[in-house]
Amino acid sequence: MVNSNVIKAMVLRAAGINCDMETEHALELAGASAERVHINKIIEDKELLDQYQIIVIPGGFSYGDDVAAGKILANQIVHHLYEPIQKFIDNGKLILGICNGFQVLVKTGILPGITSNEYGVSSNEVTITYNDSGKFEDRWVYLAPQTKKCVFIEPGRQIYLPIAHGEGKVVTKDTKTLEKLKSDGHIAFKYVDENGEEGDYPVNPNGSVDSIAGLTDTTGRVLGLMPHPERHVRLTQHPHWSRLRGKSNETQETRFTDGMTIFNNAVKYIQENF
Repeated sequence: MVNSNVIKAMVLRAAGINCDMETEHALELAGASAERVHINKIIEDKELLDQYQIIVIPGGFSYGDDVAAGKILANQIVHHLYEPIQKFIDNGKLILGICNGFQVLVKTGILPGITSNEYGVSSNEVTITYNDSGKFEDRWVYLAPQTKKCVFIEPGRQIYLPIAHGEGKVVTKDTKTLEKLKSDGHIAFKYVDENGEEGDYPVNPNGSVDSIAGLTDTTGRVLGLMPHPERHVRLTQHPHWSRLRGKSNETQETRFTDGMTIFNNAVKYIQENF
């Protein structure tokens, strides 16, 4: 029997994923008991999912992104784990996809989850493709939250996180789809500048439609985002930490650990609801 007082988080592993250890560390800093688990183990024993309250699909290059970013891992989930994952969500649990994990969630149709076919897969209403710059983008970006329903997000708090991707451009099938994302609260974060204003490159580092940096589903318990919160969980990870640490009224919690808001809110939600 799993100790009900322990919040258990699974960090999904597959060939090519390379941010699993940092993600595990961030979850543990937030107070969860985190484990890295290979997808083949879950496919062999789907009941393992019952032991966890949080699943995180971390960043990296699952299966080398040989077909398209996140596509092979997404296909594994669709054909082997879609029903157990849907049950996991229906039971009130949380899923977070970071960078490649966000790509996976979109290409399974779990995000934004607005329509589906017989496999539960989104019919190409939303996808993530190559950056407009035509190159890998490795920089820090500001994110402004766009919804109050997503449990991972601290409403009103602009955060600063690093990105590292070649395929991060969120696109929609048409204007109607984009309007549905807006009206139904699926847009979790937008890329903005320091003053909270949207802009062209490099403010929007990949050309995402409507500056979309992250999406959530109808429950608000699934979040996917391109930036890496697990890479900004300590003061010294901020690129300007040595210049900013002496400023008055700026604590480590409020100024330097924006990434921890995502993980702290996830753990807090599970504490309060399970």
